[in-house]
Amino acid sequence: MPVLQEGSAGSAVADLQNKLRTRGFDPGAQDGVFGPGTVAAVEAFQRSAGLAADGVVGPQTAAALGLTPALPTVSLIPAVTPAMVCQMFPNTPASNIDENLAIVLNALVTPQLASKPMILMALGTIRAETECFMPISEGQSAFNTSPGGHPFDKYDSRSDLGNQGPPDGERFKGRGFIQLTGRTNYQVHGNAIGMGNQLVDNPDLANDPQIAAKLLASFLKSREQSIATALEKGDLATARRLVNGGSNGIDRFTDAYQIGSSLIPDTVSA
Repeated sequence: MPVLQEGSAGSAVADLQNKLRTRGFDPGAQDGVFGPGTVAAVEAFQRSAGLAADGVVGPQTAAALGLTPALPTVSLIPAVTPAMVCQMFPNTPASNIDENLAIVLNALVTPQLASKPMILMALGTIRAETECFMPISEGQSAFNTSPGGHPFDKYDSRSDLGNQGPPDGERFKGRGFIQLTGRTNYQVHGNAIGMGNQLVDNPDLANDPQIAAKLLASFLKSREQSIATALEKGDLATARRLVNGGSNGIDRFTDAYQIGSSLIPDTVSA
């Protein structure tokens, strides 16, 4: 598609405006005219996606918005291959790993989490939380929804999650690779990855793969020292509890961690 910028007009701009609105970035009138409102929405989207915020929709921004097929992501940690990770995720479609592995690994580089233990921690966490290796939303269960209650009502007033009553339970349900949950986590980690209030205003953005990977890295970074100490001791149960708060998925986490430990080289470069 052609480069779109201020002054552009036509059906391609209308499609762009529709994509921006569905992603939570309001361009104003959907009139097919690339005006100041569309410029501002494009810049806000670019900042959220870690792209140069120039207000111009070139190939990278178009791919990130889903206007064109996604450009292949080059891994910054090539020593960790899709073939290795497929062995760590024996029940997961290889296509999902091919599509998202580089995105996840690259998100670990900037916060300096690209060591073998933390890479294994990140991948093991995904195996425990979202084994499909795609960012997804939490489903209803007896854990989060009362019999006969509205969806996620058990989360509504959880002060430990920062929720403030209905509809916060459903609004800030688990999403992403790590199943980020609760208003406070959306605010804190949204700020940490440079999104400000955008994640609180539009929680579904946590299921965008690029954003989901950064949120996973941010969450692990916030607990890095405690996780590293547990991993040094071989205490995988404590490492898992530092993320999940309990032992949910510990079998999958442990299996992925141990398989990956035997496959991934001790020294990885990023």
